[in-house]
Amino acid sequence: MSQDSIPMMPADDSASVLEVRCYFVRERNALLVRADFEPLYVDYYLHQGSLGVQHAPYHDGLFKEALAALTLHCASRPRNEAAAWTVHFQQPRLNLFVTGDNTTGTVVGQLFTENVKDVGRNLFLCDQTRDGQPVRRSSVDFDSLQPFKAAERYYEQSEQRPARFFAHAEEDFVMVSAQPQCDLSWLRSLDDEAIRVLDRTEQLSLLEIRTYRWHCGCTQARMMAALRPVMMSDPDGLFGDEATLRMRCPRCGQKFVITRESMEACLEP
Repeated sequence: MSQDSIPMMPADDSASVLEVRCYFVRERNALLVRADFEPLYVDYYLHQGSLGVQHAPYHDGLFKEALAALTLHCASRPRNEAAAWTVHFQQPRLNLFVTGDNTTGTVVGQLFTENVKDVGRNLFLCDQTRDGQPVRRSSVDFDSLQPFKAAERYYEQSEQRPARFFAHAEEDFVMVSAQPQCDLSWLRSLDDEAIRVLDRTEQLSLLEIRTYRWHCGCTQARMMAALRPVMMSDPDGLFGDEATLRMRCPRCGQKFVITRESMEACLEP
């Protein structure tokens, strides 16, 4: 997996571009997906800075690992598929939400430390959909405090096939997942050292390069559209005595201020 042998995409002035490289491991029948997540993490920190948010380093590290696992997972899936993961840790009480859409090449998410429900156990939730089909939801318990291990548990339980996640370097991560007739004993024997020399010990064929950007797509209009049914049925319950309503995007945490006057105008024919 030499960096020198990987073609680079042209830079995009509007957003950082994350390249995810997908390889087939010949004779092992496994898919290897790899990316250096520095560009995505830069945009994540810029987004957090724009919100005036700074998480504890430990929580931040968990979120970044979950974001990497979700992105590598998306890159291994069909191009018409989208996925959303919620990783709930019981102790410390924390929710990690990450989502990716292959049709747009975007990933985004946020972490929650306040008002996190006590569900009595660590819980991994996956919502997956393809081309507007009904959402397929999976729910898996796990014991680890590592998002990578939680994702591996999800693969074993819900995908019915193993996948392994590794740190090749500080922000360079790898996922290896089983394909039909995979050498499962080899896959389960992999460790950090084996991953670092895999390009010398195995035959890797580059299948494709996918690109992703940190992007949510939330707008004032979309937030108002989400509030419209409540405004139609119970405007006083929505606004109370206030003239404005402050809300956050549930996907990325972006702040919005919506006035009662604008919502009333939204209801007009």
